[in-house]
Amino acid sequence: MAYDLSRYDGFAPANYREESPFKIHGGCGLMGICDESGALMSGEEPIRAMAVQRDRGNGLGGGFAGYGIYPDYPDHFCFHMMYHDLRAKTEAEEILAGRFLIEHAEPMPTRAVKGIHDAPLLWRYFMMPREEILEEQELTPEDLVVGVVMAINAGVDGAFVASSGKNMGAFKGVGYPEEIGHYFRLEEYAGHTWVGHNRFPTNTPGWWGGAHPFTLLDWSIVHNGEISSYGINSRYLEQFGYTCSLGTDTEVAAYLFDLLLRRHQLPVELACKVLAPPLWTDIERMDAEQASLMRSLRAVYGPGMLNGPFAIVLGFNGGMVALNDRIKLRPLVAARTGSTLMVASEESAIRTVMEAPDVLWTPRAGEPVVARVKGMDLPFHNQLHATAGEISCAVTAAEACDELMEVAV
Repeated sequence: MAYDLSRYDGFAPANYREESPFKIHGGCGLMGICDESGALMSGEEPIRAMAVQRDRGNGLGGGFAGYGIYPDYPDHFCFHMMYHDLRAKTEAEEILAGRFLIEHAEPMPTRAVKGIHDAPLLWRYFMMPREEILEEQELTPEDLVVGVVMAINAGVDGAFVASSGKNMGAFKGVGYPEEIGHYFRLEEYAGHTWVGHNRFPTNTPGWWGGAHPFTLLDWSIVHNGEISSYGINSRYLEQFGYTCSLGTDTEVAAYLFDLLLRRHQLPVELACKVLAPPLWTDIERMDAEQASLMRSLRAVYGPGMLNGPFAIVLGFNGGMVALNDRIKLRPLVAARTGSTLMVASEESAIRTVMEAPDVLWTPRAGEPVVARVKGMDLPFHNQLHATAGEISCAVTAAEACDELMEVAV
């Protein structure tokens, strides 16, 4: 798509931060689908799954994230960027060029779609970190990316990072999800894992940068619900260098998963127990070793617990994880057909893609549903399976608590 760049010279549409005139607190719809064999699916599949959940949103936000979609640049960090004006683009590109070698940059491919208006300037960059920057600042490539994402989102007025991972990308904006999907031409992409979202803003604005998924590195989060612990979660994350600047509660979930899975190397099952821990009454009924481990996690990661009603799907380069809050106040349905696992807010969305699933169930409160692509580990992570006796960071729960405390501090 050819851009008329002159229209972005000071472009600031007044309806970017329009909020819904009424609220339906059970709104928002989501989905996730993963072929664990690694076979690629067209972006048309998640569009179909989200279109049937249209009534769960109000047109103020829709989006998708796909994995395995950039086979020509599998080892490059791909930044999907949103710019309100050319000044923001210039400032952000100066930051990117100073820290990365930009292999390729181009406008995001889009098409005109009825219902999509006042889009920001959308650009993507395929980049490799500058080795001299990594050596000088003693950073891993991933930590460099996180720092750049925080710097742009918080420090460059009118510039926002939609996604920043490898061989993945987020496509989101103001509109219904099927409109957003066709606007970004998702049928031209193929991925092994997709997540999708239909937004009904309740406490935060409906604007392009605030649509779901929220991402960081390879992680992408779609969310239905309200995270009432946003304040303590965001202050906790600030201790580790994360800055929550996008004006929505969902942002903390993406950063918490990055902290737990990448930086602290927790198995995905334990990370889910941090975010949606068992009730104390349930812990009391566990065997001694498991109960001690759960108490240790709550002691170490208490400020990371998510309070409030939620259903979330985490996508990553290697699969996905779906999770309800610990008393299941938001809907979530799961199904499997062969090597394909799918989750959604409604069974109708699943049956749109899987007419006759092999098995269909409703996950219990706080019970993670995990899909793993064969031959792929969690990004930056090798340990996948967790039981109390298999935690590599400790022999006993007490030792686990001590070591996790050292990491957290």
